[in-house]
Amino acid sequence: MWLNLCDLPYFRALLRAVEARVYQNYMLPGPVLDLGCGDGHFASIAFNNPLDVGIDPWRRPLREAIKRGSYRYTIEGSGDYLPFANDSFSSAISNSVLEHIPDIDAVLRDLARVLKPGAVFIFCVPNHNFLANLSISSFFDRLGLRVIADAYRAFFNRISRHQHCDPPNVWEDRLGKAGYIVDCWWHYFSPGALHTLEWGHYFGLPSLVVQKLFGRWILAPYWWNLGITERIVQRYYNEEMEQPDGAYTFYVTRLNKA
Repeated sequence: MWLNLCDLPYFRALLRAVEARVYQNYMLPGPVLDLGCGDGHFASIAFNNPLDVGIDPWRRPLREAIKRGSYRYTIEGSGDYLPFANDSFSSAISNSVLEHIPDIDAVLRDLARVLKPGAVFIFCVPNHNFLANLSISSFFDRLGLRVIADAYRAFFNRISRHQHCDPPNVWEDRLGKAGYIVDCWWHYFSPGALHTLEWGHYFGLPSLVVQKLFGRWILAPYWWNLGITERIVQRYYNEEMEQPDGAYTFYVTRLNKA
């Protein structure tokens, strides 16, 4: 938790810290592909050693990933046309990425092409509870102002850049069509944790100004500055991973191809 708080706005730090815990429970046989690796910050915190390959379509964050040493190789490329030979990877991850991709089916198919038979693919995405659990829209719902509530949901979904907030049955269907078997899934990040993330978008605006001016989110990554914040978010970091009404879902899958 602390490592994320020192580098990220607190709401993003909380979500990433919760997600990083999950990967401690899984062995990822190499070579490993990180699909949508971004700036490599998550991989640098979640894994003790560099992953084999990180791929992302955006050059600027890839430069940061290179500086962090999060991957042995970083490649600029698109998920629907991966620049790798068939059966190149023994496992893959994609952390809070797939929800942003419009043509997700094409990405899942091409990922299946570059994965070896039986390869593990672990990813997480927001689910159908994400919009339903937002605190401000729920407030308007209780007042009977459904139009305003729906407008707020649409606004928050837009600033979150979500293309998909789907329930497990939708994901199981699209994964099955692409050749994956879902070994397990679970919801995480309780409504209370989501409210912390939601309000963090507004309370965290000063961090955005700092990032634009100085190139970093947190200017003073010290206890005297972040101690109270850590105490506030720690309760959600410590909550049980499986949350029936959680706003996000982890999927552990494997590729089923001959």
